Amino acid sequence: MKIIGIAGTNGSGKDTVSELLVRHGWLFISASGDLFIPELKKRGQPLQREQMADLSTEWRKELGMGAVIDKAVEEYKKRSQTRKFEGLVISSLRHPGEADRVHELGGRVIWVDADSKIRYERINSRGQGIKDQKTYEQFLAEERADMQHVGDKATLSMSGVRTKADIFLENNGSDLEAFKTATEKALGLA
Repeated sequence: MKIIGIAGTNGSGKDTVSELLVRHGWLFISASGDLFIPELKKRGQPLQREQMADLSTEWRKELGMGAVIDKAVEEYKKRSQTRKFEGLVISSLRHPGEADRVHELGGRVIWVDADSKIRYERINSRGQGIKDQKTYEQFLAEERADMQHVGDKATLSMSGVRTKADIFLENNGSDLEAFKTATEKALGLA
């Protein structure tokens, strides 16, 4: 099984990279959409960032630092019974143990980034509801909290993921097709 983990800052283009891989036959598992949200719904908990972070920390404490990746692999194996995929792409890695697990499975980790003001504008233009309605200062504070490792070894540490990335993609432009072309080249898909 081929596996790619996607990590990066909010609004940088992680989903764009994942969707590009889907077009090349990969299965895309979103940590939040495919793993956390269904579990939080089952538990009757709010579907907010804080609860998702708490759930991922819980899984790492109970199942190991690569638990999110292992759960995505389980889902890949289930779905592969009825359809053939080129590989598994999972987004969004937020802990270095997840990057380590991708590497243990022979995969690569991609870090996607863009200027913070560009990312803030992208997120605000999506109009996805109250969770995206925040000031630029709130956006930056939330990002600092995600990047810095605070707490025990099972809590979020996106900066720790960044240090383990194999491929770095910058998405500062407004030309989506140019970014996709550069991404395909960087991943050897072109």
